[in-house]
Amino acid sequence: MKMKMFFAGSGGQGTLAIGQMIAKAAMEEGKEVTWLPSYGPEMRGGTANCTVVVSDKPISCPLINEADVLVAMNLPSLVKFEPIVVPDGLIMINSSLVNIDTSRSDVKSVKVAANDIAAELGNEKAANMIMLGAILNETHVVEPDTIRKEIEHMFSGRKEKFLAMNMEAFEHYLTK
Repeated sequence: MKMKMFFAGSGGQGTLAIGQMIAKAAMEEGKEVTWLPSYGPEMRGGTANCTVVVSDKPISCPLINEADVLVAMNLPSLVKFEPIVVPDGLIMINSSLVNIDTSRSDVKSVKVAANDIAAELGNEKAANMIMLGAILNETHVVEPDTIRKEIEHMFSGRKEKFLAMNMEAFEHYLTK
């Protein structure tokens, strides 16, 4: 098993955090993994993306030319990166911010209204957790319990007050 994933959005959307959590969970499960972030100097509001490769065999290079899964958190990300998805791959679109579908007919497209759902749950910043749950629901790249442990770790200490709302956001698509 080898899955190449590409996560793209703008700074502040939690795009890198989604990839990092999947990478950490995969390591916890004993899988081979790489996580390679890329972001503009603007940070919040600038471009942000990362690649994650999860495999049961050693990974020779963290760079990818093509992806099995693209997660596009905004329109520029979808437009720029949809060509790298392999035929029969998966494109997950944050339909709260992207009002078009992929132009490709050779991939599976899943629309997730991540920002809208997060707002309904009372935590607009949890759109990435909504998307994270949807990703696991579609790919099964790691076990939900492993991600739950990563969420508990991420929202510990001073951030513990955000744990319940982020966990609720993560669980939203797992129960669908």
